[in-house]
Amino acid sequence: MKQILKCWAVVPAAGVGKRMQADRPKQYLPLAGKTVIEHTLNRLLQSGAFQAVAVAISVEDPYWPELDVSKHPDVITAPGGKERADSVLSALKSLQSQAAEEDWVLVHDAARPCLTASDIHLQIDTLKNDAVGGILALSSHDTLKHVDGDTITATIDRKHVWRALTPQMFKYGMLRDALQQTEGNPAVTDEASALELLGYKPKIVEGRPDNIKITRPEDLALAQFYMEQQA
Repeated sequence: MKQILKCWAVVPAAGVGKRMQADRPKQYLPLAGKTVIEHTLNRLLQSGAFQAVAVAISVEDPYWPELDVSKHPDVITAPGGKERADSVLSALKSLQSQAAEEDWVLVHDAARPCLTASDIHLQIDTLKNDAVGGILALSSHDTLKHVDGDTITATIDRKHVWRALTPQMFKYGMLRDALQQTEGNPAVTDEASALELLGYKPKIVEGRPDNIKITRPEDLALAQFYMEQQA
């Protein structure tokens, strides 16, 4: 009997987004009539790819309970942690009664509201038979420099450098174990890096360049532009 492919989404959303210099975390800033996180979660929910979406939220977050999407039947709220990896691990634990070890988990940034269903399905279709999994990423079109302070020390071959995006897709059990084994390691800046530290070699799936992350104030206007182009 053919195994049914099951995928779960995890969204770490406990950060405060200091670089936005706003009065609230960046995932709650207004964008095209909704908050950033509402757009992000709606993109995931409407893709039809996931059994449920687990969202890791700071326990002191006053904004999340006010959003209708927080009460969606396919959204599970988990307590957020100090670091991204802590939040992802907490969200994974919130799924432990439902998710199987071999199910796939796609971890996506709360501040990437322009993710398309086509990229989600491309990633799943590309990686569903892979032994490890992988991430959406973009190749670099710019010349890249290695620097020491403000001095260039070398030019990096951009053929070997990709910009990591999300979602990042790994087996439930493998990702949980990797995050537990690398807990507290500052080198873990995304899910793939936790797997890499244990010797795994995740794959790259080329994603769309409009899958931007809201980091600075000017990103909101760019995200709205991309959404208008996608409509």
